[in-house]
Amino acid sequence: MAKVYARRVSIAAGAAAALVGTLVFSGQSAQAAPPSPPAAATARTYLADIKEQTEGSLDGYSRAKFPHWIDQGKNCNTREVVLKRDGTDVQQNSSCAAVSGKWVSPYDGATWTKASDLDIDHVVPLAEAWKSGAAKWTTARRQQLANDLTHSQLIAVTDNVNQEKGDKDPGKWLPPKASYRCEYARMWVWVKHVYGMTADSAEKAALKKILDGC
Repeated sequence: MAKVYARRVSIAAGAAAALVGTLVFSGQSAQAAPPSPPAAATARTYLADIKEQTEGSLDGYSRAKFPHWIDQGKNCNTREVVLKRDGTDVQQNSSCAAVSGKWVSPYDGATWTKASDLDIDHVVPLAEAWKSGAAKWTTARRQQLANDLTHSQLIAVTDNVNQEKGDKDPGKWLPPKASYRCEYARMWVWVKHVYGMTADSAEKAALKKILDGC
């Protein structure tokens, strides 16, 4: 699995390079969305390749085993980078904290002007990742997932909606905004594919249904 993961990360390096000019670690301009996931047809292929397996247990799980938010340079951590990237007219103070701006949460379409109203969602929740293979990973690999700015794993969303989602997979929870579900499914599949995670039968069925309708 480690060799497969390394190959996938190597393949993803080209995509990462394309983002260098737009991804921000301070106050410069940035794209106003996470990296775009693969098209639905590609996502369907990735989904077929994801190993179907019953979820593991949460024994031993702790968010501390997925270190975040880590330093991203210029006094900014991962959360602040995502807030800057996903917002409009975001102003940051000397500590890189967002003090003003506008954010539209793609999960529910709500608009916010205070960073405190937003959570940075792990599209594939950390607890879900743990049950899908991450329990066996190194801490460094779990840290990479928890702070991944290269793939569509992090997104600024309404805090209450994110709390409602919790650690549920797409077989149990989908964004309230129905028009975003295709994008969400493509994001989810991309992350699980890249990291070599598994998926249970209900999760795969829900994702297939969404992707077939994209």
